Amino acid sequence: MSDWRSETLAHLRALIKAADPDVTEDVKWRKPSNPAGVPVWEHAGLICTGETYKDKVKLTFAQGASLDDPAGLFNASLDGGTRRAIDLHEGAKIDEKAFKALIREAVQLNAARAGK
Repeated sequence: MSDWRSETLAHLRALIKAADPDVTEDVKWRKPSNPAGVPVWEHAGLICTGETYKDKVKLTFAQGASLDDPAGLFNASLDGGTRRAIDLHEGAKIDEKAFKALIREAVQLNAARAGK
């Protein structure tokens, strides 16, 4: 995949790394229908996953329901008790400052839950 979705995911990857230089990225859930797998970002636990679909890039935050989102970045999976997601469609822009704050908050939550 080398189109707007890969560019969007690369941009989000850079923002995540800028927000938390100690974040680790791994690829999980490789399967025949998705041989590239799903990128997963972790620090003291799972922060979020990044998936590409035909019409969007979806970042799902593992503990999103426990995070403050004053900028209203979460726009998907809002009814779940635990996760929240951000769906970005072609041409969409993300509030970079708010996104990085959300990443840092997720790391702080993970660290608090892990007792670190």
